[in-house]
Amino acid sequence: MGLSAEAIEAARDLFCGLGEITTRRMMGGLCLYHRGTIFALAMSDGTIYLKGAGPFISEFEAAGCTRWTYARPGKAPVGMPYWTLPEAALDDPDIACDWAHRALAHLEPPSA
Repeated sequence: MGLSAEAIEAARDLFCGLGEITTRRMMGGLCLYHRGTIFALAMSDGTIYLKGAGPFISEFEAAGCTRWTYARPGKAPVGMPYWTLPEAALDDPDIACDWAHRALAHLEPPSA
């Protein structure tokens, strides 16, 4: 089951403070990009995950965010580089964008 048009719009609205957001449907969910960098996933169950890298991962863990794991039948679960948003960010675009900006700082290559 894929994401509804309303769920896609809600995910875009949550991160509207980042500026231009592009999206791509994938595996029943949605990838969100800022300046060509994937920074978030919106899943068909309504969960939104931010991509984490480097030292920023410890901030997700300190905030109690849950890592997305993927399990294929008969295989051990694999931790993916995505964490749930903190509870306070789920309905507050300012907080969500703050987290997204900080995540992106660890994902985007430094500008020359």
